Amino acid sequence: MAELVSKEKFKAAIQEALDKRKPRKFLESVEMAINFKNIDFKKPENRIEVQVTLPKGRGKHVRIGVFADKALAAELKKTDIVDGIITKEEIENMDKKAAKKLAEQYDYFLAEPTLMVLIAKKLGQVLGPRKKMPQPVPPNVKAVEARAKALRNTIIVSNKKGKYLPVVHAPIGTVEMPVDDLAENAMAVYNAVVSKIPSEQNIRSLYVKTTMGPAVKVI
Repeated sequence: MAELVSKEKFKAAIQEALDKRKPRKFLESVEMAINFKNIDFKKPENRIEVQVTLPKGRGKHVRIGVFADKALAAELKKTDIVDGIITKEEIENMDKKAAKKLAEQYDYFLAEPTLMVLIAKKLGQVLGPRKKMPQPVPPNVKAVEARAKALRNTIIVSNKKGKYLPVVHAPIGTVEMPVDDLAENAMAVYNAVVSKIPSEQNIRSLYVKTTMGPAVKVI
């Protein structure tokens, strides 16, 4: 699909970004930004929001919480598939402050389908704006394991930041990952975004950078 950009262009830019970064006391992410032109983002059909599975993973642990009733909760507690289990009773007793704390604890949520209405009622105002409403999953351990594994390699790319802007930002891994893997992830994000806009010619510019490092232009 890609014509303006190639994996080799990404590799060169990512390597330059890594070379220019200064040592930090935390694990920096590697990020990309795509700027657009000649697209009216006021029109709903032009707005960008897409889930992308990074083929080489995110390079760091992604925390997943599961809303589970008694039977599934008991089974999941015997495993290390997810990072936390929130029961029906806990949902019912959760206030807004506790809901905000919960939202900060996890990157993604899964939930038994029978709990979705309760979650929407009690936690929707907190999880919704953060794009952390749970994904329903069949109430068995194998289904939860499969979905959790997929989610740990998944990111959401969106240009909605309060309002729809002519740019998207996306993490493509960490500075500890091989450059080739980061470039492969970048291509996955790029192709997914291009599939959501009228043409590749609507891309004004493309940059990569580390969390605290300078931006390096790809195109």
